[in-house]
Amino acid sequence: MTIAIPQVSATGSTSTRGRLARANAALDWSARLWFVTALLGQWAFLYYIAAFYDAATLRGDFAAWSKNTFLLKGYVAGDTVGNLAFATHVLLAAIVTFGGTLQLISQANARFASIHRWNGRLFVLTAIAGATSGLFMIWVRGSRANFTAGLATSLDALLIITFAVLAWRAARARTFATHRRWALRTYIAANGVWFQRIGVFGWIVFNDNVAVGMTKVFDGWFDLSWAFGCYLLPLAVLELYLRVSDTAGPRGRYVMAGSILFLTAVMGFGAYSAYTFVWRPFLWRLGV
Repeated sequence: MTIAIPQVSATGSTSTRGRLARANAALDWSARLWFVTALLGQWAFLYYIAAFYDAATLRGDFAAWSKNTFLLKGYVAGDTVGNLAFATHVLLAAIVTFGGTLQLISQANARFASIHRWNGRLFVLTAIAGATSGLFMIWVRGSRANFTAGLATSLDALLIITFAVLAWRAARARTFATHRRWALRTYIAANGVWFQRIGVFGWIVFNDNVAVGMTKVFDGWFDLSWAFGCYLLPLAVLELYLRVSDTAGPRGRYVMAGSILFLTAVMGFGAYSAYTFVWRPFLWRLGV
């Protein structure tokens, strides 16, 4: 993600331009580090999804989903429509996770313009389909821990659909700067489930394996606040980053860069905790 340096007036000094350029470079590299960290964490999640859910789904072994005791409502005998909805959802989740990171990578290189266009269409369609299937499972199938958690996930699904449509419209109108912003919002919202997982597991590991603010029915203060925060907080940080990259001076850019580095460390810790203490041990137990 490259940031354009705002214009400096003709009366601006050379030192001012230099400070702005250095601050811009710091912000740019902090954003790149965040993306690399997110890419590694999301592909670890992709490995988990593909190795367990997608492998069982493609084999037609829907009952294998029940091996994950954390699932609220995976396989249900006799519920053909619900099982197919869940199967569709987990298959689309893998496509969204892979396609989202590929989309940001291809955007950065003009040689991949064709890949960017076609992958963008696929990403938008799968993100909308995944969000729609998620809404079906929450409100029709009853796959929710409680009403508030269902409401939080539903809001994320509606944001995914809205952002994806606006990104598509901006691309068709060839307003590419606007398209990029809506695409970034779609990417963040579509990864809400990933942020939710790494936040929960990172929080537990940080508290020495004590589920502070969490209950078995997911109605603790941390459960409910993070149900919304897992996507609203990253979206808020993105909006602040976009505003700073547009208008801020050197000091504001350095502060934003430092904030991104801190959040990257937190995110990396959460992703490491999820993979090391949850996803990988679970797959080992299954012999995957």
